[in-house]
Amino acid sequence: EGIDALVLDVKGGSGAFMKKREDAALLARTMVDLGAGMGKQVVARLTSMEQPLGVLVGNALEVKESIEVLCGGGPADIVELTVELGAEMLVLGKVARDLDDGRARIARSLKDGSARERFGRIIEAQRGDRRVLDDVRLLPTAPRTLPVAAARAGYVAAVDAEAVGVASMLLGGGRQRASDSVDPRVGIAVHKRIGDRVEAGEPLVTLHVADVG
Repeated sequence: EGIDALVLDVKGGSGAFMKKREDAALLARTMVDLGAGMGKQVVARLTSMEQPLGVLVGNALEVKESIEVLCGGGPADIVELTVELGAEMLVLGKVARDLDDGRARIARSLKDGSARERFGRIIEAQRGDRRVLDDVRLLPTAPRTLPVAAARAGYVAAVDAEAVGVASMLLGGGRQRASDSVDPRVGIAVHKRIGDRVEAGEPLVTLHVADVG
């Protein structure tokens, strides 16, 4: 693609391709070495995928969440990762002096609207409808939502991130075969994270579905 530098977000954990941290670390080192061998600056961040990142899983749902982040809101874990990866890229691109400067620049762009404006320009360049930045209801929306409630009270000890991803795929949000079509409307909202208190009958997730059968 003609790049000079690259920042990699290498995941490890139950929802990642590499389940063990040491395997993810090996992959990260390998990718960095490959980049260096091609004369490119490559940085890899090793991050956790023991639970879904953010709240929403699914094509249109994740775009909605991304817009929230670009407008200065969104889940804290996505904002943190965005700031960290963006800071690394600004340093590699010699825009920021160091990571602290890069973090400050990325955080400021999320707050002052410049990140949102840049995303709007990207949408226009790909002949999309940038009005979605002002009205996320323009995104495809599933016709039905189905909450899945907790059977008993307690605390969330773990989240099977891979199972959440597979469930979203089975709803139509991903492909099992290359010939499968993808429904951008469907997905899952994950309401509880590891360590959260849950009451009996309280929704753990909400399924965004195209049909019920």
